[in-house]
Amino acid sequence: MRYFFENFSLDTDRRELRRGTDVLAIAPQVFDLLDYLIHNRERVVSKDDLINAIWQGRAVSEVALTTRLNALRKAIGDSGDEQRFIKTFPRKGVRFVAPVREAPGQTTATITSSLPSPVPGKPSLIVLPFANLSPASEQDYFVDGVTESLTTDLSRLAGIFVVGRNTAFTFKGKHVDLKQIGRELGVRYVLEGAVQRGGSRMRINVQLIDAETGNHLWAERFDKPIADLFDMQDEIGARLANQLETELVSAEARRAARAPHPDSMDLYFLGMASVNRGSDPANLAQARRFFEHALCRDPTNLEAMVGMAFVDTTRATSMLIDRTAPLQVVESSLAKIFAHTPNHAMAHCLMGVVQIFTKRAAQGIAECERSLELDRNLATAHAWIGLGKCNLGRAEETEACVMEAFRLSPRDNRAFSWMNTAGVAQSYLGLDEAAVRWFNRSIETNRNIAPFVYFYLAATLAHLGQTEEARAYVQAGIILAPTFSIAQFHASSPTDHPICLAQRARIAEGLRKAGLPEE
Repeated sequence: MRYFFENFSLDTDRRELRRGTDVLAIAPQVFDLLDYLIHNRERVVSKDDLINAIWQGRAVSEVALTTRLNALRKAIGDSGDEQRFIKTFPRKGVRFVAPVREAPGQTTATITSSLPSPVPGKPSLIVLPFANLSPASEQDYFVDGVTESLTTDLSRLAGIFVVGRNTAFTFKGKHVDLKQIGRELGVRYVLEGAVQRGGSRMRINVQLIDAETGNHLWAERFDKPIADLFDMQDEIGARLANQLETELVSAEARRAARAPHPDSMDLYFLGMASVNRGSDPANLAQARRFFEHALCRDPTNLEAMVGMAFVDTTRATSMLIDRTAPLQVVESSLAKIFAHTPNHAMAHCLMGVVQIFTKRAAQGIAECERSLELDRNLATAHAWIGLGKCNLGRAEETEACVMEAFRLSPRDNRAFSWMNTAGVAQSYLGLDEAAVRWFNRSIETNRNIAPFVYFYLAATLAHLGQTEEARAYVQAGIILAPTFSIAQFHASSPTDHPICLAQRARIAEGLRKAGLPEE
């Protein structure tokens, strides 16, 4: 069945929620909640009704139900104050109150014939239903939820076709030949996994397999204390999606490197593989060349355009001075991307970064928040929001943003940058020992150190009275940026906010103690 309300449509056969033509990513329980509310829109449904319908009567906290209702309201642009779609009746329950139009779902034959299929030669993936290795069969709902969340999250990966959930679940509980699945569905990769609950811990094993050869390409294991199971579904899905994106890019880059005549997307994956190897100048230069060649093969390759914008943003934001001109070029490039694809998550994140570095932190935070609406797993957006808050004089909020980025992607190849952001925030707050710890972690993670890290570390060490070590870090920074000075530090401020400027004045005093020249 398909339901239409305002500019939204809900397809219960395909399990898709759309706003206009855009598919919205929502958790499986949020989808089921919307389906139930619309199906029962003629009456007020109680909390017990919802728990019985969505969670089959299992013990669920009221907080978990409220969290899912809030997530649903956010997905459809509703709020607890406005209640355009979902109205709360105190002590009674909730009801879907917006006008709804119904249309029959497509027949199975029509669905089968119209389902998108992998484009020949392009990377494609199926997420097989994870196996429940726990002795209790009631864990099936959690295991299926992990599979559904992961399928939804992976479907947003650039250049990767992901087979739909309904097709994947036809293999549930069956012993299958992975090569045969690859041939029948035309997919290149298979992801399979298993979940086992033991006492107060949950263990998840996953492996990525080449469907053509049967070779295992990657494996990972999560072992976590059991908390809220539904929050765990989202967290596991996010972590797997972020790690899998890197692994799939690497696998496609290896394949592209062997291709005698790589096409535009092959070159894009080679560029992303270079990006994932690190942010040193050689990797970024190589990545940009691949993106340029990809656009020569196909000038409409949007992902290659975004890849170039990412490289140029990374270069510009690592500069101590003269950032404005290169960031203006990036902003113009992103505007062209939005003209074709207004809802590209990474493009919105990059626009946010440009604005955060050009004295428009409030707008930049809003852009990063928009990117998270489009891709809830874009961990780096949380870290950039943290930096934006620094620039608005709210450095005390930054570390929580950085920790959220780590929660979503604990092994991210940009983690060193997030550590730097936390270090800057702690130094602004005068928490110098904490700042030193963050900067040292960043240096241990990434030896290709941007000059500003040396200078901030020098300032914090000077305030701690470790003057000799502070002077050594200033000299290390000057080797990379010979003309940098106290005056340039002030001139390069990305903000005009008075609180942040006062905090930066303290950094400047630390740099002065560490021996950085005034001019």
